[in-house]
Order: sequence, then C-alpha cells, then structure tokens
Amino acid sequence: MIDKPKKYWKLFTSTFFLSSFTFGGGYVIIPLMKRKFVDDLKWLEEEDMLNMAAIAQSSPGAVAVNASILLGYRVAGVVGAGISILGTVLPPLLLLSVLSLFYTAFRSNPIVSAVLGGMQAGVAAVIADVVISMGGNIIKEKKLLYLLIMAGAFLATYLFHINVMYIILVCGALGAIQTLIAHRQNKKKESVRP
Repeated sequence: MIDKPKKYWKLFTSTFFLSSFTFGGGYVIIPLMKRKFVDDLKWLEEEDMLNMAAIAQSSPGAVAVNASILLGYRVAGVVGAGISILGTVLPPLLLLSVLSLFYTAFRSNPIVSAVLGGMQAGVAAVIADVVISMGGNIIKEKKLLYLLIMAGAFLATYLFHINVMYIILVCGALGAIQTLIAHRQNKKKESVRP
C-alpha cells in the first residue's frame, strides 16, 4: 500500500502533467484521467470514472476542475481533492500568465495560428476516442435504460438541436430515478432475506 505523502505527490504530479498537456477543454482530460488512474495506477474502477465524468459534465464549472475534484476526493479524501485541484489549475494559470505578457506578439503570428489549428484536430480525435471507449462500455453492459439515454441524447442534440443543458437535466433526472428504484429494490431484497 502506498503511503499518504507519496500518494498525494503522485496525485499532484499526475494531475499537473495531464493538465499541462491537455488542450481543448475538460472533455479531453477525461480519457487521459481514465488511462492514468484506471488503467495505469488502478486507483479507480472504470465505472467509477464513468460516473465521475457524468457528474463533472453536469456540474457547473469547468469539466476538468470538476473531474479533478471528484477524482482527488475519491482517491485521497478532502486533501486529495485540494491537491488534484492545485495540480489541474496550476498549468493553465502559469501558461496564461506567460501568454498574457506576450499577447500582442502571439496574436498575429501565423505559426501560432497553425499550431492552434493542429491542436483542434487532435482535440477532435481525443473526443472521438472518449465517445468510442465509454460509449462502447455502455453498449457492452446491454442495459436498456442506458442505451435509450445515450441514443436519446444523441438524437435530441443532432436532429432536434435541443439545448445541451436540457438534455443534461433530463438525463440527470432519469439517472436519479433509476438509482432510487435500484436502491429500493436492494432494500426489499435485504428485508426478504432471513
């Protein structure tokens, strides 16, 4: 078992590194967090990461910060949440501080514009990876409600152009209802047992 100071340091360096090399917003950091904390470090289960990603996306604020709060808390409690926030927020804060000093020089530089255009393509690839890996896991579970929510959210966004906020609220309500039903069913099963 890893001792607390080493775990805190590993949590900080991991979130700092991920945040340093994540361009494109919070949706991009989710699969990177999954690879690091689920696949490599094995601190979380994949289902935990899926749940944290859903909560982070539906909560107000930056997705990357929300995900790091949940991740840090799940891995190392309140101290872990603070450490992971610090690791996630420091890289963009430092980068933006430096960039703000040289904004006028960067603004019209064609090389910087080309690099940012290339980053957009990379962001699209990472988001596609998230959809394929996490959506594939939902399909493998073969739970009808999850499949209907996933298909309904896609159709509502793509075909009917419904505001994403409404879709998130409806999906959150459906998830809460499903959780309450499952909780009640578990209580009934426990009360029936001798």
